[in-house]
Amino acid sequence: MSDAIKHECGISLIRLLKPLDYYKEKYGSIFYGVNKMYLMMEKQHNRGQDGAGFASIKLDMAPGERYMSRVRSVESQPIQDIFAQINDRINSALKENPEYIGNTDLQKRNIPYIGEVLLGHVRYGTFGKNSIESVHPFLRQNNWMHRNLIVAGNFNMTNVDELFDNLIQLGQHPKEMADTVTVMEKIGHFLDDAVAKLYRQIKKEGHNKMEASPLIAERLKVAKILKKAAKNWDGGYTMAGMFGHGDAFVLRDPSGIRPAYYFKNDEVVVVASERAAIQTVFNVVYEDVQELDPGNALIIKKNGSVNATEILEPKERKACSFERIYFSRGRDKEIYQERKELGKLIFPQILSAIDGDIKNTVFSYIPNTAETSYLGMIREAQNYLNKKKEEQILKLGSNITREELNKILDVRPRIEKVAIKDAKLRTFITQDSSRDDLVAHVYDISYGSVNKDDNLVIIDDSIVRGTTLKKSILRILDRLSPRKIIVVSSAPQIRYPDCYGIDMAKLEDFIAFKATLELHKEHNSMKLVDEIYQKCLQQIQSADKDIINYVKDFYQPFSASQISKKIGELLSPPDIRAEVQIIYQTIESLHEACPKNLGDWYFTGDYPTPGGNKVVNRAFINFYEGKNERAY
Repeated sequence: MSDAIKHECGISLIRLLKPLDYYKEKYGSIFYGVNKMYLMMEKQHNRGQDGAGFASIKLDMAPGERYMSRVRSVESQPIQDIFAQINDRINSALKENPEYIGNTDLQKRNIPYIGEVLLGHVRYGTFGKNSIESVHPFLRQNNWMHRNLIVAGNFNMTNVDELFDNLIQLGQHPKEMADTVTVMEKIGHFLDDAVAKLYRQIKKEGHNKMEASPLIAERLKVAKILKKAAKNWDGGYTMAGMFGHGDAFVLRDPSGIRPAYYFKNDEVVVVASERAAIQTVFNVVYEDVQELDPGNALIIKKNGSVNATEILEPKERKACSFERIYFSRGRDKEIYQERKELGKLIFPQILSAIDGDIKNTVFSYIPNTAETSYLGMIREAQNYLNKKKEEQILKLGSNITREELNKILDVRPRIEKVAIKDAKLRTFITQDSSRDDLVAHVYDISYGSVNKDDNLVIIDDSIVRGTTLKKSILRILDRLSPRKIIVVSSAPQIRYPDCYGIDMAKLEDFIAFKATLELHKEHNSMKLVDEIYQKCLQQIQSADKDIINYVKDFYQPFSASQISKKIGELLSPPDIRAEVQIIYQTIESLHEACPKNLGDWYFTGDYPTPGGNKVVNRAFINFYEGKNERAY
């Protein structure tokens, strides 16, 4: 992706189902769970590099023995940093206490982080300072084991104000108005309530206070707590949590916006944001990993029982399509095929843009997330040529000469690695004039890969803001002297902000929005822009469920091709020699390529929750009023 997008987070939850001695005997180490968690987090590091956190719970510890551990980091390599800290603690303890070596019981009782329930998180900050206080997992402490709560998630709530007020009405005094705090405190409130009710019930049965504790753990109904806590949540989320005594859960939103996958055998239960991470780390096949259904929670009780339970009634499935295009790593079997399909389905538009002249066209891609869609594009180009060759050969018939045959067969797509990203280059100078020159050289080119007056087709996974294209990529590609540069986006035009965990909050950041605004100016239709603003204003006090997305009206007068043409004009540097054309994937082709992930609100404005319409209208108000702030 030419424009970096800070996006959602990644979670990993591991529950060991056997005693720690089992893993020592079978795998040679009591640190089996910790090692696996390190791998799970590294295999999902693409989902967050602003921070990382790890927490563990030890089962069946005696009073006075530490049973919860947590470590977080916002260093430049946060995953490596937290596990370096963990290793230092473990190695120091073993060095200072040689009697711990080989003794599983002593290690568990005295060395932190060695537990049966493990929770990991990698974070991309969506807004605010990237401080340690913002890094998951979050901890809600209590001297009652059952009331300790650790939470980490991949989520964003659109109705934080409402959730905050809910807490106040419950008599709480939240420390800040943030979705993480409101979510955790809501779960914590109903956890406290459930524990208190069970305690009173067990006392009535004649048990003393000490006898009550294990019975509370046994009888605690996690699903009931989650149903009460999540009742009013509006957003996209995969929420993971652990209670101090050892129960754990992962809850997915009713529309399936944010992803969640799990695997279980007799040794371990593992949940993650990406299926391929589980497959790689635990060496299991695709069919062994299940997707957690929307609105369901995977609940793992202290006794090791595992159940997928419906918490919220599932809505129409709107799993995020950007997961397939860009966010998730492309190792997943389905995602790999879908990305190839995106490249295949956009080829007819490419063929039209080059007037069918494949012989004088070079095909390439912008590293590195577009590589798979590039493969699909090339495969379709080959298929097209094969059909043409077949027609030509059949036309010449039995009279065809070897020379004619070789001439026909010799035509093939010209494949080159044209653009190269210089990963080491940093734009450290802040003055605009100097910085722009540095930005222009973030990408390099392969000289000699394109002949003068060739068409150059270069595919990217998406074009969001277009800044890197204008300031760097197009300028440097122009040095190859192509006749025409065709930039292909495997995703449709991004027109609307996200509010479910992706850092795309401002309408005016989108090149599609800027292009449409220019078209309104050219067509003297700015009155419509004023009318949309007034309609958005009139809805400010409306209930979320009653709000209409009037920003759709902003794009309605113009076709997708008109907007794409204007984007090409806006992104073309003034001194560029080559003609520039921008091609976007169609919505229809996106759905065809990714049939299970129909969450397309970025492109269509069809938000899966009422809060989305509130956010997009607020974003338009902010744009109109010149407020450089987020809409949620």
